[in-house]
Amino acid sequence: MVWSETISYSELFRESPIECSLISIGPVALAFGQLGNSYINGISPVLAIAFAIAMITFAVVATGHYAAAYRLRQLESSATR
Repeated sequence: MVWSETISYSELFRESPIECSLISIGPVALAFGQLGNSYINGISPVLAIAFAIAMITFAVVATGHYAAAYRLRQLESSATR
């Protein structure tokens, strides 16, 4: 069975705002903070950019995993009705 309905980010956020913030907004904020920190303190931008890319990639993957878990919970709840 193919899932034809897409889940929006706002729907995920309404379902669990704390978890959604921690896995998607938190890493992106940390990445931008590290970029600003490296600029202010004169640290190599290569390291800061690599860290930012890793954190943004983590946020994308973690949000996708959270969306898949949300879809699975919806499917399981509709199957038990």
